[in-house]
Amino acid sequence: MAASSSSSTPALEDIFGVFGINKPMGMSSAQVIRDCQHHFNPSALFKPIIEYETANRSRESHSKKKRRGFGKDDIRVKMGHGGTLDPLATGVLILGVGKGTKSLQSFLDCTKTYETVVLFGASTDTYDRVGKILKKTAYDHITRPLVEEALQSFRGTYQQMPPLYSALKMEGKPLYEYAREGKPIPREIATREVEVSELELVEWYEPGTHPHRWPSEEATNFERSFAEQVWKVEKEQMTSKKLTPEEEEADTKARKEHENFKRKADENVDALVYDRLGKRRKPGTPKDVPLMSGALGEMPPAAPQPGRGSNLIPEAPDTDSPPWDDKGPPAARIRMTVTSGFYVRSFCHDLGFKVSSSAMMAELCRTRQADFVLGSRNCLEFSELAKGEDVWGPQVKSMLDQWNYGKRPTARPQSPLRARENKSPRASSGAILDTNEADDHTTTTSPGQN
Repeated sequence: MAASSSSSTPALEDIFGVFGINKPMGMSSAQVIRDCQHHFNPSALFKPIIEYETANRSRESHSKKKRRGFGKDDIRVKMGHGGTLDPLATGVLILGVGKGTKSLQSFLDCTKTYETVVLFGASTDTYDRVGKILKKTAYDHITRPLVEEALQSFRGTYQQMPPLYSALKMEGKPLYEYAREGKPIPREIATREVEVSELELVEWYEPGTHPHRWPSEEATNFERSFAEQVWKVEKEQMTSKKLTPEEEEADTKARKEHENFKRKADENVDALVYDRLGKRRKPGTPKDVPLMSGALGEMPPAAPQPGRGSNLIPEAPDTDSPPWDDKGPPAARIRMTVTSGFYVRSFCHDLGFKVSSSAMMAELCRTRQADFVLGSRNCLEFSELAKGEDVWGPQVKSMLDQWNYGKRPTARPQSPLRARENKSPRASSGAILDTNEADDHTTTTSPGQN
């Protein structure tokens, strides 16, 4: 069966399928879909989908139209994505069109390749450059050979801790509630078995030779105390031993600081944790205000205006005013191929711990997901959309033809370890896994759906 000509109106089945797009930094995955729909809905390429849906709507009963709800009768090209990328990340985002969305699930449990820039010397509440500084540590001793040696412990299979803001519940209770009450958190945080098949330090940045900077905003005492309690538990689990007397002393000091601060925190709790119970919100107020900047909040709450998922990441700090007096810390660009559920942020944070310092994720790019590769013929550059259908139309049509009539990109099978895990629940009792770069869920935007 031959593919339809791109010069004529394509058949409906020819424009269902899956393709990749290069997501820009600062944009949510959902906003990428909305922007694609903005260009696809009035296009000649996707006209058959709009006409098909319009005809279906005209035959709907009154009760079905009523169930859809007010304001949801606009007709759009049905789209979804096969694994979210948070706003800070760039790179391959797999998109499905029409019936192609049914294939997106198969791309969740495939391997992915990432490139990340690790910046040493400080840690943040979000484990990346857009959070608040929790602590600063020495970095003069960090060298490329030291980092290369530390990478050895991350190759293969190991138990990974979720990021600080993902370990928000334990035994059905938010971890910050333990901190507010001055109680120690339970002694275990749920980990996840992950696998790193490839791990390479591809570029080393000596101090003073790179533009990466720590954020300027400092965390509050309450936030620091909360983080220290979580990290103490993590350290004990990672090292499988009790803390040293020095570490115990530091932890005790942090707890005392927390006790002194707790009364003020209780008096001003609305500034720290949003009280969800028994309060009515005004229209447009966020449903969830995070405990920490960026914590569980990589994108703002939904709003009616267009473009609500754009420009979510603040500009990088001014390189002319670095937050250090010397040349600053080194940084490293690292490439890794990992299984689904892997937290790149946790890797960066843990790498800092391995080299007796701290670290954060400064950049993240997904260069491959399954057989969709950044810069290849099956991955559209997002900037092409603004150039008009004459530019993006033939490219998208070619990608959909490849999906429907050529050698279809497939999800590469994972190791037996991941196959076993994917038959069981995603998370055991303990931490709630909030998968950001871990991208373990699909999203589909149907016609008429916000």
